[in-house]
Amino acid sequence: MKTLATLSLLAVAALYSTASLAAPPCTDAPRERWMPEAAMKARVLKDGYTIDKFKVSGQCYEIYGKDARGNNVEIYFDPTDGRIVKQRGDKN
Repeated sequence: MKTLATLSLLAVAALYSTASLAAPPCTDAPRERWMPEAAMKARVLKDGYTIDKFKVSGQCYEIYGKDARGNNVEIYFDPTDGRIVKQRGDKN
């Protein structure tokens, strides 16, 4: 009985950790309506960020880099309009 309870708890924990690693829902728009990657990168740089890594993550554009103050950031953008959907970072 204890084994079943332990396995159930492990399964729930695995589901939560997997969900937290997934990209947030950014858009349902087809790719042909997305802003070109070069335009999105230019916009991010203009807003004062540096880009260490830029990628498509699910239905989002995602960057890893630094903000204008030098803080590390991970940001998910809606690729149709460039708005920030989710952001994580550390404070220096």
